[in-house]
Amino acid sequence: MADVNKLNALFYPKSIAVIGASTKPKTCGNDILKNLLETYKGGPIYPVNPTAQEVLGVKAYPSVKDVPGDVDLAVVVVPSRFVLQTTEECGEKGVKALVCISAGFKEASHEGAELEIAFRDKVREYGMILVGPNCLGIATTEEGFCMNATFAAKTPAASSLAFISQSGALCTSVLDFAEEREMGFSKFVSFGNKADVNEVDLLNYLADDEKTKVIALYLEDITDGAKFQEIATKIFYEKHKPILVLKSGRSAAGAKAVSSHTGSLAGNDAVYQALLMQSGVQRVDTIAELFDYAALYCNQPLPKGNRLAIITNAGGPGIMATDAAERFGLTLSALSDETKDACRDKLPAAASLRNPVDVIGDAKSDRYEVATEAVLSDANVDMGLVILTPQSMTDIDNVGSAIPKAIEKLDIPVVTAFMGAAMVKQGVANLREAGVPNYSFPEDAVRALGAAYRLAEQAKITDREIPTFSDIDPEKCAKLIAEKLGDKDAQYLTQAECRELFACYGLPLLKSATVTSADDAAKIVGEWGSTVVMKVMSDDVKHKFDAGGVLLNIQGADGARAGYDQIYANIAKNVPGAKIDSILIEEMAPKGVEVIIGCNRDAKFGPLMMFGLGGTMVEVLKDVQFRLAPMSQYWADNMIRSIRSFAVLDGFRGTPKADIAKTAEIILRLSAMAVNHPEIAELDINPLIVHPVGTGCSVADSRIQLKKVK
Repeated sequence: MADVNKLNALFYPKSIAVIGASTKPKTCGNDILKNLLETYKGGPIYPVNPTAQEVLGVKAYPSVKDVPGDVDLAVVVVPSRFVLQTTEECGEKGVKALVCISAGFKEASHEGAELEIAFRDKVREYGMILVGPNCLGIATTEEGFCMNATFAAKTPAASSLAFISQSGALCTSVLDFAEEREMGFSKFVSFGNKADVNEVDLLNYLADDEKTKVIALYLEDITDGAKFQEIATKIFYEKHKPILVLKSGRSAAGAKAVSSHTGSLAGNDAVYQALLMQSGVQRVDTIAELFDYAALYCNQPLPKGNRLAIITNAGGPGIMATDAAERFGLTLSALSDETKDACRDKLPAAASLRNPVDVIGDAKSDRYEVATEAVLSDANVDMGLVILTPQSMTDIDNVGSAIPKAIEKLDIPVVTAFMGAAMVKQGVANLREAGVPNYSFPEDAVRALGAAYRLAEQAKITDREIPTFSDIDPEKCAKLIAEKLGDKDAQYLTQAECRELFACYGLPLLKSATVTSADDAAKIVGEWGSTVVMKVMSDDVKHKFDAGGVLLNIQGADGARAGYDQIYANIAKNVPGAKIDSILIEEMAPKGVEVIIGCNRDAKFGPLMMFGLGGTMVEVLKDVQFRLAPMSQYWADNMIRSIRSFAVLDGFRGTPKADIAKTAEIILRLSAMAVNHPEIAELDINPLIVHPVGTGCSVADSRIQLKKVK
């Protein structure tokens, strides 16, 4: 992780050199210098151009080494083939930080990728830091300090929102979009290929940046999941700064083809979704959502609950907002009699005093001010939405000034939906100047309030510690894994072999035995005197049930003998050539709900745990949730309660409630197992049978894929 102090040279340099400053208008080297000359007053600016005497009226130098003063920040805009030489000169000059705009690196070719590695190594050799290459640049736009070291056409206004993007092209659109929304930034960073400084370094810097209240990111990938989670968690839970992420690549097209249930269900995006969720990060789907939420978080407090009050001058938009409230997890506030009386005294008789409060179409600013102050002061209101449709008599500009006045003493989030464009423009400007976010439509406003409520609820999570277990035996498990792998790179474990590992972690195992003859099967079942399950143990049979390798409700010695022969016959027919190691005999578990718990190890982020309803239909229903290990008690419980069919576990239609607490404990034990033993590449327990509350669970079937760690 880059030294936080070194990043000061990026955002608050005392001198800047533009290496590749061009005399030709509408080029990167010219536009960057122009932007700096217009915005940066923090020290000297040195154009570097080997053939020009001056650029844009400023004396130019043939090399950064010829610059007469110190250089904190160098913006590099030279062809990629000259970058190493330029970096060498910057290092010899004592430059502290580089922003490399140039393209032609790993995004272009294999040779470019090798050049990028050499570039990064040269930067680090001299103790410098690097943003880029292949980026738009960076900007600091605060009250009292401004520096636009980008080639964007516009310089953003100042605000408390920091924006970080892996895509430079997206940044130009974002700047234009933000200007239209009258939003600005504290820091604006396009970091491109992130050869050196990455999103974790930038988050670490922004954690203590007093000018930044909210952080927004566009990411295509995350460099280090563990460090990202560590710093993002700190920013959200300790620094109380919301983080919004637009992460591309949600499609399942990038899913890895693996053999386990967990792997086939975990698309490429599942690991990112789990990481962001567990880090306290709020994920958005569009740029519009990102700015909708950021406008609210930068200017309004988070809500203390989900009770929404709506004030409108038109019935239809009020109904639209009401429908949206239900969709986004909000409820309508039940207004007190005192509030209704206060409104009744000052509003027309035709006005509706129920929530939504309809001040009717001829309402002017005085009526809006009275209703807003009375309704949103109600103790039963956690958040407010004021809707305006432009009627001929509506003094829109004044309404835009009256609403901030009415809510100035309130400690709840309030947003507006002034519906229209040109007619409401000045009223909206009045609102935004006073810090009241406006949305074009009621649904967008309610969606933003719903997001704020979810964020506020997540901020309340206090159980973030990773639990430990005193009754587990990691050393014994590690020894067993080493023995089973031997000198092989990979090894599939049958259920019987899985049991040995699970026993080391205190999982609830059923009474079992393995046999290699029909006579042995008959003897064991006869001695037990209980109903059993018989299962084939074979590396070659991945889906035992489908292949006829599982027989249920076997009773007595004769039943066991016949069952043994039947399994061999079924496998010979359905999986010709399969080598059978043994037959597992296991007591039938008591009745319960079948669930699946699994783990698939992501190459970058580690163990990804899965939970959902189990059995043979798991890949059809795909009602599963994913979280990264290790996880806290909260997230284990949360992943159980987040499946769509949770009602099946929670006593659906009079059925007994399942033992959810014990299920969560098993998830946590498996989470610890996956973290402690990186050789576990894939793991499935399917099904785990969850019995009624207080009676625990039973591991009914399982498999593990081991891979040697290299």
